[in-house]
Amino acid sequence: MAYTTFGVNDALAMKAWSKKLTIAMRENLDIAPLMGEDANSVIHVKNEIKSGGDKVTFGLRARLTGAGKTEGETAEGNGESLSIYSDSVTINELGHIVGAASQYTIDQQRVPFNLRAECNDALAEWWADRLSAWFFNQVCGNTAQTNTKYTGMMATTAPTSGRIIRAGSAAGDNNLTSADIFTLDLIDQAVELAKVGDNMVRPIRVGGQPKYIMYLHPYQVTSLRTNSSSGQWLDIQKAALSADNSSRSPIYSGALGEYNGVILRSSQDIPLGVNSTTAVSNTRRAVLLGAQAAVMANGVADKGTATKFRLNEELLDHKRRLETSSWMLGALKKTVFNSADFGTVVVSTYAAASS
Repeated sequence: MAYTTFGVNDALAMKAWSKKLTIAMRENLDIAPLMGEDANSVIHVKNEIKSGGDKVTFGLRARLTGAGKTEGETAEGNGESLSIYSDSVTINELGHIVGAASQYTIDQQRVPFNLRAECNDALAEWWADRLSAWFFNQVCGNTAQTNTKYTGMMATTAPTSGRIIRAGSAAGDNNLTSADIFTLDLIDQAVELAKVGDNMVRPIRVGGQPKYIMYLHPYQVTSLRTNSSSGQWLDIQKAALSADNSSRSPIYSGALGEYNGVILRSSQDIPLGVNSTTAVSNTRRAVLLGAQAAVMANGVADKGTATKFRLNEELLDHKRRLETSSWMLGALKKTVFNSADFGTVVVSTYAAASS
Protein backbone atom coordinates (compact mmCIF):
# COMPACT_ATOMS: atom_id res chain seq x y z
CA MET A 1 0.00 0.00 0.00
CA ALA A 2 1.24 3.50 -0.84
CA TYR A 3 1.26 6.15 1.89
CA THR A 4 1.36 9.92 1.47
CA THR A 5 4.10 11.46 3.59
CA PHE A 6 5.57 14.92 4.11
CA GLY A 7 9.29 15.32 4.79
CA VAL A 8 10.88 17.78 7.17
CA ASN A 9 11.39 20.39 4.44
CA ASP A 10 8.27 19.75 2.37
CA ALA A 11 6.83 23.01 0.96
CA LEU A 12 3.33 22.23 2.25
CA ALA A 13 4.66 21.48 5.71
CA MET A 14 6.43 24.83 5.69
CA LYS A 15 3.12 26.61 5.01
CA ALA A 16 1.61 24.96 8.07
CA TRP A 17 4.56 26.07 10.18
CA SER A 18 4.21 29.65 8.92
CA LYS A 19 0.55 29.78 9.96
CA LYS A 20 1.38 28.22 13.32
CA LEU A 21 4.10 30.82 13.86
CA THR A 22 1.58 33.65 13.29
CA ILE A 23 -0.87 32.14 15.77
CA ALA A 24 1.79 31.47 18.40
CA MET A 25 3.14 35.01 18.07
CA ARG A 26 -0.28 36.53 18.76
CA GLU A 27 -0.82 34.23 21.74
CA ASN A 28 2.43 35.54 23.25
CA LEU A 29 1.74 39.17 22.37
CA ASP A 30 0.21 41.20 25.20
CA ILE A 31 -0.80 44.05 22.90
CA ALA A 32 -2.63 41.76 20.45
CA PRO A 33 -6.09 42.90 21.72
CA LEU A 34 -5.18 46.46 20.74
CA MET A 35 -4.70 45.53 17.08
CA GLY A 36 -7.46 45.75 14.50
CA GLU A 37 -8.24 46.78 10.95
CA ASP A 38 -10.73 49.50 11.88
CA ALA A 39 -10.41 53.05 13.21
CA ASN A 40 -11.67 51.96 16.65
CA SER A 41 -8.42 50.11 17.31
CA VAL A 42 -5.49 51.46 19.33
CA ILE A 43 -3.14 49.94 16.74
CA HIS A 44 -4.75 50.42 13.34
CA VAL A 45 -3.45 47.68 11.05
CA LYS A 46 -3.22 48.79 7.41
CA ASN A 47 -3.14 46.11 4.72
CA GLU A 48 -3.29 48.27 1.60
CA ILE A 49 0.19 47.31 0.44
CA LYS A 50 -0.21 43.54 0.47
CA SER A 51 -0.40 43.68 -3.32
CA GLY A 52 2.82 45.71 -3.61
CA GLY A 53 4.59 48.87 -2.54
CA ASP A 54 6.39 49.81 0.65
CA LYS A 55 4.53 52.90 1.93
CA VAL A 56 1.03 53.64 3.23
CA THR A 57 -0.19 57.23 3.48
CA PHE A 58 -3.32 57.74 5.55
CA GLY A 59 -5.39 60.77 6.48
CA LEU A 60 -7.23 62.28 9.41
CA ARG A 61 -10.15 64.64 8.98
CA ALA A 62 -10.23 67.21 11.76
CA ARG A 63 -13.54 68.14 13.42
CA LEU A 64 -15.59 71.00 11.99
CA THR A 65 -15.46 74.14 14.15
CA GLY A 66 -17.86 76.54 12.44
CA ALA A 67 -20.90 77.99 14.24
CA GLY A 68 -23.36 77.05 11.51
CA LYS A 69 -26.01 79.22 9.85
CA THR A 70 -29.37 80.47 11.04
CA GLU A 71 -32.21 82.78 9.98
CA GLY A 72 -31.22 85.65 7.73
CA GLU A 73 -27.75 84.26 6.98
CA THR A 74 -26.57 83.16 3.56
CA ALA A 75 -25.59 79.50 3.39
CA GLU A 76 -24.48 79.34 -0.24
CA GLY A 77 -20.78 79.97 -0.68
CA ASN A 78 -20.17 80.11 3.06
CA GLY A 79 -19.35 76.49 3.77
CA GLU A 80 -16.49 75.46 5.99
CA SER A 81 -13.59 73.75 4.26
CA LEU A 82 -12.41 70.36 5.42
CA SER A 83 -9.10 70.18 7.30
CA ILE A 84 -7.40 66.93 6.35
CA TYR A 85 -3.93 65.97 7.55
CA SER A 86 -1.78 63.03 6.54
CA ASP A 87 0.84 60.70 7.95
CA SER A 88 2.62 57.72 6.44
CA VAL A 89 4.37 54.51 7.38
CA THR A 90 7.08 52.80 5.33
CA ILE A 91 7.65 49.07 5.74
CA ASN A 92 10.94 47.24 5.65
CA GLU A 93 12.26 43.71 6.04
CA LEU A 94 13.20 42.19 9.39
CA GLY A 95 14.04 38.63 10.29
CA HIS A 96 15.84 36.45 12.79
CA ILE A 97 17.69 33.13 12.52
CA VAL A 98 17.97 30.25 15.00
CA GLY A 99 20.45 27.42 14.65
CA ALA A 100 20.23 23.87 16.05
CA ALA A 101 21.30 20.33 15.37
CA SER A 102 19.06 18.59 12.84
CA GLN A 103 16.88 15.52 13.35
CA TYR A 104 19.61 13.38 11.81
CA THR A 105 22.14 13.95 14.60
CA ILE A 106 23.02 12.38 17.93
CA ASP A 107 22.08 15.72 19.52
CA GLN A 108 18.40 15.17 18.67
CA GLN A 109 18.67 11.57 19.81
CA ARG A 110 19.87 12.68 23.24
CA VAL A 111 16.96 14.98 24.10
CA PRO A 112 13.24 14.16 24.52
CA PHE A 113 12.01 17.31 22.75
CA ASN A 114 11.89 18.26 19.08
CA LEU A 115 14.67 20.76 18.28
CA ARG A 116 12.92 21.93 15.11
CA ALA A 117 9.74 22.71 17.04
CA GLU A 118 11.74 24.53 19.72
CA CYS A 119 13.32 26.73 17.05
CA ASN A 120 9.91 27.74 15.77
CA ASP A 121 8.53 28.36 19.27
CA ALA A 122 11.57 30.50 20.07
CA LEU A 123 10.98 32.60 16.94
CA ALA A 124 7.31 33.13 17.89
CA GLU A 125 8.39 34.40 21.32
CA TRP A 126 11.05 36.62 19.74
CA TRP A 127 8.51 38.22 17.43
CA ALA A 128 6.09 38.87 20.29
CA ASP A 129 8.86 40.55 22.28
CA ARG A 130 10.00 42.58 19.28
CA LEU A 131 6.55 43.84 18.28
CA SER A 132 5.91 44.89 21.87
CA ALA A 133 9.20 46.82 21.87
CA TRP A 134 8.23 48.45 18.56
CA PHE A 135 4.94 49.64 19.99
CA PHE A 136 6.09 51.03 23.33
CA ASN A 137 9.23 52.70 21.99
CA GLN A 138 7.04 54.48 19.46
CA VAL A 139 4.05 55.53 21.59
CA CYS A 140 6.23 56.53 24.56
CA GLY A 141 8.47 58.66 22.36
CA ASN A 142 11.66 56.81 23.27
CA THR A 143 14.15 58.85 21.28
CA ALA A 144 17.00 57.23 23.23
CA GLN A 145 16.51 54.12 21.11
CA THR A 146 17.89 54.91 17.67
CA ASN A 147 18.09 51.38 16.24
CA THR A 148 14.97 51.11 14.08
CA LYS A 149 15.00 47.32 14.47
CA TYR A 150 13.57 48.06 17.93
CA THR A 151 11.31 50.97 16.95
CA GLY A 152 9.05 49.58 14.26
CA MET A 153 11.52 50.05 11.37
CA MET A 154 10.93 53.81 11.66
CA ALA A 155 12.54 56.45 13.86
CA THR A 156 10.76 57.48 17.05
CA THR A 157 9.64 61.05 17.74
CA ALA A 158 9.47 62.80 21.11
CA PRO A 159 6.04 63.53 22.63
CA THR A 160 4.67 66.67 21.02
CA SER A 161 3.83 69.85 22.94
CA GLY A 162 1.11 69.32 25.52
CA ARG A 163 1.22 65.53 25.22
CA ILE A 164 3.53 64.71 28.13
CA ILE A 165 2.95 64.99 31.89
CA ARG A 166 5.65 64.63 34.50
CA ALA A 167 5.04 63.85 38.15
CA GLY A 168 5.72 66.77 40.48
CA SER A 169 5.57 69.12 37.45
CA ALA A 170 9.22 68.30 36.75
CA ALA A 171 10.73 70.22 33.86
CA GLY A 172 12.25 67.08 32.34
CA ASP A 173 12.51 63.35 32.92
CA ASN A 174 15.99 63.94 34.30
CA ASN A 175 14.51 66.25 36.97
CA LEU A 176 12.23 63.59 38.48
CA THR A 177 13.06 62.67 42.09
CA SER A 178 12.18 59.73 44.33
CA ALA A 179 9.14 61.70 45.54
CA ASP A 180 7.70 61.85 42.00
CA ILE A 181 6.13 58.40 41.85
CA PHE A 182 3.06 57.31 39.90
CA THR A 183 -0.24 58.28 41.56
CA LEU A 184 -3.88 58.22 40.49
CA ASP A 185 -4.07 61.98 40.04
CA LEU A 186 -1.68 61.60 37.09
CA ILE A 187 -4.31 59.49 35.35
CA ASP A 188 -6.83 62.27 35.95
CA GLN A 189 -4.42 64.79 34.43
CA ALA A 190 -3.82 62.58 31.40
CA VAL A 191 -7.56 62.14 30.84
CA GLU A 192 -8.04 65.90 31.11
CA LEU A 193 -5.37 66.51 28.47
CA ALA A 194 -6.95 63.87 26.26
CA LYS A 195 -10.40 65.46 26.43
CA VAL A 196 -9.66 69.14 25.84
CA GLY A 197 -8.01 71.27 23.16
CA ASP A 198 -8.04 71.21 19.40
CA ASN A 199 -6.43 67.77 19.13
CA MET A 200 -8.41 65.64 21.54
CA VAL A 201 -7.49 61.98 21.91
CA ARG A 202 -10.41 59.97 20.57
CA PRO A 203 -11.29 57.07 22.91
CA ILE A 204 -11.98 53.57 21.67
CA ARG A 205 -15.48 52.15 22.13
CA VAL A 206 -15.79 49.09 24.36
CA GLY A 207 -19.32 47.75 24.69
CA GLY A 208 -20.57 51.08 23.37
CA GLN A 209 -18.73 53.01 26.09
CA PRO A 210 -15.77 55.38 25.50
CA LYS A 211 -12.58 54.08 27.10
CA TYR A 212 -8.89 54.88 27.16
CA ILE A 213 -6.10 52.36 27.73
CA MET A 214 -3.10 53.16 29.90
CA TYR A 215 0.04 51.04 30.19
CA LEU A 216 2.30 51.32 33.24
CA HIS A 217 5.67 49.76 33.95
CA PRO A 218 5.62 47.16 36.80
CA TYR A 219 7.63 49.58 38.97
CA GLN A 220 4.89 52.20 38.51
CA VAL A 221 2.25 49.59 39.32
CA THR A 222 4.06 48.84 42.59
CA SER A 223 4.00 52.55 43.43
CA LEU A 224 0.23 52.51 42.98
CA ARG A 225 -0.37 49.30 44.90
CA THR A 226 1.75 50.31 47.90
CA ASN A 227 0.44 53.86 48.16
CA SER A 228 -1.47 54.00 51.46
CA SER A 229 -2.66 57.59 51.02
CA SER A 230 -6.39 58.22 50.96
CA GLY A 231 -8.02 57.83 47.55
CA GLN A 232 -5.18 56.03 45.81
CA TRP A 233 -5.08 52.28 45.05
CA LEU A 234 -8.26 51.79 47.06
CA ASP A 235 -10.15 53.73 44.40
CA ILE A 236 -9.09 51.21 41.77
CA GLN A 237 -10.28 48.38 44.00
CA LYS A 238 -13.66 50.08 44.36
CA ALA A 239 -13.89 50.13 40.57
CA ALA A 240 -12.57 46.59 40.15
CA LEU A 241 -13.35 44.84 36.91
CA SER A 242 -16.71 43.14 36.83
CA ALA A 243 -17.30 39.77 35.23
CA ASP A 244 -19.41 41.57 32.64
CA ASN A 245 -16.53 43.83 31.62
CA SER A 246 -14.03 40.98 31.59
CA SER A 247 -16.13 38.96 29.17
CA ARG A 248 -17.10 41.91 27.02
CA SER A 249 -13.73 42.63 25.43
CA PRO A 250 -10.28 40.98 25.29
CA ILE A 251 -8.86 44.40 26.20
CA TYR A 252 -9.98 43.73 29.78
CA SER A 253 -8.19 40.39 29.94
CA GLY A 254 -5.21 40.73 32.28
CA ALA A 255 -6.02 44.36 33.11
CA LEU A 256 -5.09 45.78 36.52
CA GLY A 257 -8.38 47.59 36.92
CA GLU A 258 -10.26 50.61 35.65
CA TYR A 259 -10.19 54.19 36.87
CA ASN A 260 -11.91 57.28 35.44
CA GLY A 261 -12.76 55.51 32.20
CA VAL A 262 -9.18 54.27 31.79
CA ILE A 263 -8.43 50.54 31.57
CA LEU A 264 -5.08 50.03 33.29
CA ARG A 265 -2.61 47.47 31.99
CA SER A 266 1.05 46.72 32.68
CA SER A 267 4.03 45.95 30.45
CA GLN A 268 7.70 45.45 31.20
CA ASP A 269 8.45 47.06 27.82
CA ILE A 270 7.50 50.57 29.00
CA PRO A 271 10.80 52.39 28.33
CA LEU A 272 12.95 54.55 30.57
CA GLY A 273 12.47 58.30 30.60
CA VAL A 274 14.49 60.36 28.14
CA ASN A 275 16.62 63.46 28.35
CA SER A 276 16.97 64.51 24.72
CA THR A 277 18.37 61.26 23.31
CA THR A 278 19.73 59.77 26.54
CA ALA A 279 17.85 57.29 28.72
CA VAL A 280 17.27 58.40 32.33
CA SER A 281 17.69 55.70 34.97
CA ASN A 282 15.00 55.13 37.64
CA THR A 283 12.27 56.70 35.49
CA ARG A 284 9.57 55.24 33.26
CA ARG A 285 7.10 56.60 30.71
CA ALA A 286 3.56 55.32 31.19
CA VAL A 287 1.27 56.09 28.27
CA LEU A 288 -2.45 56.75 27.83
CA LEU A 289 -3.75 55.49 24.50
CA GLY A 290 -6.76 56.30 22.37
CA ALA A 291 -8.02 55.15 19.00
CA GLN A 292 -5.41 55.02 16.22
CA ALA A 293 -2.58 55.82 18.62
CA ALA A 294 -0.34 53.83 16.29
CA VAL A 295 -0.48 52.41 12.79
CA MET A 296 1.02 49.12 11.68
CA ALA A 297 1.47 48.17 8.04
CA ASN A 298 2.29 44.75 6.66
CA GLY A 299 3.32 43.39 3.33
CA VAL A 300 3.02 39.73 2.37
CA ALA A 301 6.27 38.08 3.37
CA ASP A 302 5.26 34.69 1.96
CA LYS A 303 3.24 34.78 -1.25
CA GLY A 304 2.53 31.08 -0.90
CA THR A 305 0.67 31.42 2.40
CA ALA A 306 -0.52 35.06 2.24
CA THR A 307 0.73 35.51 5.83
CA LYS A 308 2.83 38.29 7.30
CA PHE A 309 5.62 35.85 8.22
CA ARG A 310 7.89 33.87 5.92
CA LEU A 311 9.48 30.84 7.52
CA ASN A 312 12.59 29.31 5.99
CA GLU A 313 14.66 26.24 6.88
CA GLU A 314 18.09 25.27 5.63
CA LEU A 315 19.94 22.00 6.24
CA LEU A 316 23.71 22.48 6.27
CA ASP A 317 26.84 20.39 6.82
CA HIS A 318 25.43 17.31 5.06
CA LYS A 319 22.05 17.74 6.82
CA ARG A 320 23.60 17.79 10.29
CA ARG A 321 22.81 21.43 11.09
CA LEU A 322 19.44 23.17 10.87
CA GLU A 323 18.97 26.91 10.47
CA THR A 324 15.42 28.22 10.89
CA SER A 325 14.57 31.80 10.10
CA SER A 326 11.45 33.95 10.13
CA TRP A 327 10.94 37.16 8.16
CA MET A 328 8.36 39.91 8.08
CA LEU A 329 7.72 42.92 5.85
CA GLY A 330 6.24 45.52 8.14
CA ALA A 331 6.50 48.68 10.19
CA LEU A 332 4.81 50.38 13.13
CA LYS A 333 4.73 54.03 14.15
CA LYS A 334 2.98 56.48 16.43
CA THR A 335 0.43 58.61 14.56
CA VAL A 336 1.20 62.32 14.33
CA PHE A 337 -1.17 64.72 12.52
CA ASN A 338 -0.81 68.47 12.15
CA SER A 339 2.40 68.28 14.24
CA ALA A 340 0.56 66.79 17.24
CA ASP A 341 0.52 63.27 18.66
CA PHE A 342 -2.90 61.97 17.68
CA GLY A 343 -3.66 59.24 20.21
CA THR A 344 -1.14 59.35 23.08
CA VAL A 345 -0.44 61.15 26.35
CA VAL A 346 2.86 60.19 28.02
CA VAL A 347 3.18 60.22 31.82
CA SER A 348 6.76 60.24 33.14
CA THR A 349 7.48 59.36 36.76
CA TYR A 350 10.23 58.19 39.04
CA ALA A 351 10.20 54.38 38.96
CA ALA A 352 12.73 52.09 40.59
CA ALA A 353 12.75 48.50 41.81
CA SER A 354 11.17 48.20 45.26
CA SER A 355 14.02 46.04 46.59
